[in-house]
Amino acid sequence: MSALRLSVLDQSPVRTGGTAREALLATIALAQAADRLGYARYWLAEHHNTGTLASASPEVLAAAVAAATHAIRVGTGGVMLTHYAALKVAEVFRLLEALYPGRIDMGLGRAPGSDGLTSRALAHGPGALPLEAYPLQVAEVLAYMTHGVAEDHPYHGIRAIPAGPGMPEPWLLGSAWDSARFAAEQGLGFSFAQFISPAGGERVVADYRARFRPSPWLDTPRVSIAVSALCAETTTEARRLGISRHLMRLRRQQGRDARAGVPTPEEALAADYTDAEWEYIRYQQSLALEGKPDGVRAGLEELAAGFETDEVMVVTITHDYAARLRSYELLAEACGLQPRALTHPPVE
Repeated sequence: MSALRLSVLDQSPVRTGGTAREALLATIALAQAADRLGYARYWLAEHHNTGTLASASPEVLAAAVAAATHAIRVGTGGVMLTHYAALKVAEVFRLLEALYPGRIDMGLGRAPGSDGLTSRALAHGPGALPLEAYPLQVAEVLAYMTHGVAEDHPYHGIRAIPAGPGMPEPWLLGSAWDSARFAAEQGLGFSFAQFISPAGGERVVADYRARFRPSPWLDTPRVSIAVSALCAETTTEARRLGISRHLMRLRRQQGRDARAGVPTPEEALAADYTDAEWEYIRYQQSLALEGKPDGVRAGLEELAAGFETDEVMVVTITHDYAARLRSYELLAEACGLQPRALTHPPVE
C-alpha cells in the first residue's frame, strides 16, 4: 500500500468556557494549518441542537474555509441530506464549485446529526421524506447538477445553477451496510466512519467494493475511513488530552450537559465516575488512537491496510485548540506529508 493520504474531519468542538465563534475561528485556523502541512482534504461535519459542536451548516463553513485556504480540497462530512430538498443541496454545491473550482467535495449522509425532535424541526415541510427516500434524494441531487431529472419526473426541466464545467467530487458517508450499498449502487465514493462504528467496518467496505457499479463519477471504488486520533509528545500526555473527548461523548450518551462544551482534562480526570461510566471511558480510549506520533501513524497504517485504502480522515478533539493543532502537526511530520509553501491571511 502507498503512503497514507491524510485528511481532516472537523466537528468544530466548542470548549467549556468558550464560545461557538471561537470554535469556528479555530476551525478556519486549523484548515489553514492543514493546507500548509500537506493534508489532502478538509471536511466539515453537521450537528444540531448542541452547544458542544458548532458546525450546524457545513456548507456555509465550507465556503469560509475554502476562502481562507489555497490548495487543500474542502468539503462536507457531510450534509445530512434527509433534512433538505435535493435541488437546494445541488445548488449549494454548484455555487461552491463555481467559487472554488476543482477543490470542492460533496459529502452526503443520511444520519440525522441530532435528536429525534430536532430532526422533525428540520424536516422540509409537510412533504418531508422518510429515511428510505435517501437513495432517491442522492440520485436527484446528482441529476439536478448535471443532465437534469428524467422526463417523467414532476420537476423535469429544472437544473441546478450556477452552471459550469466542473463538478464537486461526490461521496456518501456512513457507518453501516445500507450507506455502503447505496454508494456502490450509484457508483460513488464511500467514506466509512470508523470512529463511530468500528465493529465490522472492513466487511462493510468489502461489500461496497463487491457491489460497486461504475458510474459517470467513478470507474472504480474509492474508499476513505474516518478515524479518531490524537498525537502528543508522550503517550501519557495524549491520553490526558484525549479524556476530554471521552467525557464529552459520555455526557452525550447519557443525554446530559448537552451544552457544556468539551471539558478540560483536569475536569475529566477529577470526575466521580461510576464503574459503568469508567468502563465506557476505557472502551472509548481503546477505540481511539492516542499516543506518540510514530505509534499513531502505525495504528493508522494498520487500519488503512485492513480497509485496503490509503485515504484516512483524522478527527481530533481536545479542550485546548493549540493541543489539537499540535496533534495534526506531529501527525503530518510522522507520516511524511509534503508541506506547501503557502501564506494565509490571519484569522480574526
